[in-house]
Amino acid sequence: MKIAVVGTGYVGLVTGTCFAETGNEVTCVDIDARKVEKLSNGEITIYEPGLEKLFLRNLKEGRLKFTTNLAEGIRDAVIVFLALPTPPGEDGSADLKYVLGVAEDIGKLLTDYKVLVDKSTVPVGTAEKVRAAVEKNFKGEFDVVSNPEFLREGVAVDDFMKPDRVVVGTTSERARKLMNDLYSPFVRSGNPVIFMDERSAELTKYAANSFLATKISFMNEIAQLCERLGADVDMVRKGIGSDDRIGKRFLFPGIGYGGSCFPKDVQALVKSSSEVDYDFQILNAVMDVNEKQKLHLLPKVLNYFNGDLKGKHFALWGLAFKPNTDDIREAPALYIIEALLEAGATLTAFDPEAMKNVKELLGDKIQYAANQYEALVGADALIIATEWNEFRTPDFLKIVSALKNKVIFDGRNLFDVEAIAELGFHYESVGRKPVIKK
Repeated sequence: MKIAVVGTGYVGLVTGTCFAETGNEVTCVDIDARKVEKLSNGEITIYEPGLEKLFLRNLKEGRLKFTTNLAEGIRDAVIVFLALPTPPGEDGSADLKYVLGVAEDIGKLLTDYKVLVDKSTVPVGTAEKVRAAVEKNFKGEFDVVSNPEFLREGVAVDDFMKPDRVVVGTTSERARKLMNDLYSPFVRSGNPVIFMDERSAELTKYAANSFLATKISFMNEIAQLCERLGADVDMVRKGIGSDDRIGKRFLFPGIGYGGSCFPKDVQALVKSSSEVDYDFQILNAVMDVNEKQKLHLLPKVLNYFNGDLKGKHFALWGLAFKPNTDDIREAPALYIIEALLEAGATLTAFDPEAMKNVKELLGDKIQYAANQYEALVGADALIIATEWNEFRTPDFLKIVSALKNKVIFDGRNLFDVEAIAELGFHYESVGRKPVIKK
């Protein structure tokens, strides 16, 4: 099948590459000429484990192409995916100017039937707005489908190639058949392609991400309670996670969620609710809890240093909002950095993938290390903000020799409390009893 993907960001590039991998001819369109040139020359523009290998293979075999020319990109395509940014506005609503702008441009170019697919995360009613934008310039037959993505950064290729479900919103039988044919290679093991109306599909994406964000914030509140009651959040997590009605996933406490999806989608669903006069009280609480949780470690740090951080120097492990990505959008580490700098401290940070993005954002406000141990040299304490696997079993002798003090503030509960106590560290984490060494 011939496919076009408009937008080569995270979702667009993964989508285009994975469809090409199953034999489709995919043309990706982007207005950024420099990015298109890089991609055409085999230079991948995002970090996502497993993607580069597929990208290079399909580029070489001619199934994956890139262009800045929208007309060229969609000319032969039967299905056109819109994978465009929907950034939050000041009021929390999703900004649809890119989606609707491209839809209007496509309307000027259409000459025959095509399926236009909203792949971006968009508010309920967007499919109707896309249709209206196209119809400003094209009165022929076409369909608009909602097909939300459920990709997790760090495992997006597996999520796309082996989805646990595919959600397709359409009331058109013609579009339904095309979408079913397109996705059939991805669901051969029997996982469902779930067809529904467009509005329900649009809401499904927001509902899914908001529910997961709620689980995270709930566990972070349980962690807060554990610290005050002397309970262990790891034990509580295991106790409730074994209940199959609850499940084990998204129950790990920490310093809040970040990234491109959860913060934006929760905010957008709250805004959509307010527009129909509904106060989504749970999600308002979720956002409030998450904002506070990002700085959960700061009072612990202040308390240890008697409320004065001027002149103190910290090592920071982790900058990305989660491991296996270079994405720093809404990353808790950025909030920690800002708070420590305001308090008069200095920092040296290390992250396996995200340092380039932080340098572009913060410049020389902080220092950057070549590896995790270099970041420790001369630091008064170590702060852990991202749970990269390489941080889980470090060389503690190297940590001891590099740090001024054997002090760790762990926002991701990477280390066993008893084991770290035996090593003589002052160690504070989230929802667990602290190891106090003065």
